[in-house]
Amino acid sequence: MILLLGFAFLAGFVTILAPCIWPLLPIVLSSAAAGKSHLRPLGITLGIMLSFTVFTLAISLLVSLFHLDPNLVRLFAVIVLVFLGLTMIIPALSHLTESLVSKLAGKFGTTGQSQGSDFGSGFITGLSLGVVWTPCSGPILASIATLAATGQVTFSVVLVTLAYVIGVGIPLFLFAYGGQRVIGKTRFMSSYTGKVQQVFGVLMLLTALAIYTNYDKVLQLKLLDAFPSYSSALTSFEKNSIVKKQLDQLKGKTNSISSEEAIDLFNVTAQKVPEFTGINQWLNLPDGAGKESKALTMAELKGKVVLVDFWTYTCINCIRTLPFVTSWFDKYHDQGFVVVGVHTPEFAFEKETYNVLDAIKRYKIHYPVAQDNDYATWNAYSNQYWPAEYLIDAKGMVRRVHFGEGEYDQMEKAIQLLLKENGSTVSSDLVTMPDSAPKGQISPETYLGSKRMLYMTSSGKTVNGTQTFPTVNKIEANHFAFAGDWDVMDEYSVSGKDAAISYNFYAGDVYLVMGPSAKQSSSVKVLLDGKIIDSSMAGKDVVNGVVTVDSQRLYELVNLQGKTESHVLTIQFKTLGTQAFAFTFGN
Repeated sequence: MILLLGFAFLAGFVTILAPCIWPLLPIVLSSAAAGKSHLRPLGITLGIMLSFTVFTLAISLLVSLFHLDPNLVRLFAVIVLVFLGLTMIIPALSHLTESLVSKLAGKFGTTGQSQGSDFGSGFITGLSLGVVWTPCSGPILASIATLAATGQVTFSVVLVTLAYVIGVGIPLFLFAYGGQRVIGKTRFMSSYTGKVQQVFGVLMLLTALAIYTNYDKVLQLKLLDAFPSYSSALTSFEKNSIVKKQLDQLKGKTNSISSEEAIDLFNVTAQKVPEFTGINQWLNLPDGAGKESKALTMAELKGKVVLVDFWTYTCINCIRTLPFVTSWFDKYHDQGFVVVGVHTPEFAFEKETYNVLDAIKRYKIHYPVAQDNDYATWNAYSNQYWPAEYLIDAKGMVRRVHFGEGEYDQMEKAIQLLLKENGSTVSSDLVTMPDSAPKGQISPETYLGSKRMLYMTSSGKTVNGTQTFPTVNKIEANHFAFAGDWDVMDEYSVSGKDAAISYNFYAGDVYLVMGPSAKQSSSVKVLLDGKIIDSSMAGKDVVNGVVTVDSQRLYELVNLQGKTESHVLTIQFKTLGTQAFAFTFGN
């Protein structure tokens, strides 16, 4: 146990170097710099340590006892941060707050009014930050969070948590105190103390806005993606055999899940799964009904292992993922495994129920699908991506999250482990099929509506309305060009006379989301490097160099049979009124 406490302290100590804490540091610095004594940094540090400890260990109890929505706690923290930011911007509000905090601190008789105000303000800031901060989850913290979330908080768990938090607190205090000293002694800064404080106040307001909109999570994810090896290296020492063995003892492990497997596969701190909300229609339920009375709820699914898969039927990344998801459901549903596909549309036409039903049939989906047309469940999960998979255990806790394609073996192993944890007997064999996720850099997803249009040669973007585009002879790499008449709209562009699109791509496969003319099916001619595309390079939707567009969906135009190459694709639209939405690529 002593060794585990030491490793927990060390894990907390290096956390300040991790990308996930970087968005927190400017607000810590700004709050510390606003103080006049070293008690402000101390207050901030102790506030973060206290609220993070309590929130980590007690959130599951609070949720069950008071039916507390964790998002309400985040909202309260945001309100506090907004108020504190305003006190730094508005001098009168700052003086009033300092007076109130000083009077409160003076009742304890332990500090002077100025110092008491400094400590109190810092402590309140720290309490708020500790609630909203989500540190990078190494094996030790992941184990703590899982035990807390499942109501297994013992004295040993509390000790390990305290060791981790103390490790966090020491460098955090040194950072806050050192930053305060440096800013206070900088002559340039001291000449503009009021202005500097107001700048820090604006920074605090921006941080509060990021937390309110959940952009802080997006920023953390981007930082982790930008420094994957660095982030992994910081927690590598936690994966040694000593830590694994002691974590097993901490958890009282007697089941089939080893700590090593759990560390690798259960990649998020366990958290209560959000309920399905704002679903427009339930499709593919066992009785074939889509009635509100038959709607699924996470509460009813408790006791089963659930995979929630956010998808949309024109997303090529989702389409490449579906064979694995459907295979997992078919393989494990008799052992207590449920898949719920949450269909959240990217384009307006994807809201149409008959289009989704057609996709359900086309991709042989046998599990329930929820139409999340208004993004209500998407927002409840704070989701940002297609596809996105959330794996939930039988207690209703999210244990693994994966965005995009790939890691199919890891997801299936996690499903198997949770089913075993729930008492089912499952084979360790894995679904075997080709992984067609892109390998290496290829051309980017490219939208043809003005709202998200990028990568257009020369101008880069165009405005809404009917326009005539000249033919562009030389197109930049990974860019496209319109030619002829096009009616550009927010989500797509509509072909007119002599309409064509050329794309200088680098990929193995090219797809285009298209819709037919309102009056008839559309005919689209496909050329590669100026010649009618050869059947050996044509996608499955191309017949003799022509695509018949009969519905709003994704069409495969080019398939280079496993090769990744540069070519110029030209698409000539023979039918007026054909809709072109977005290019996607594969290899």
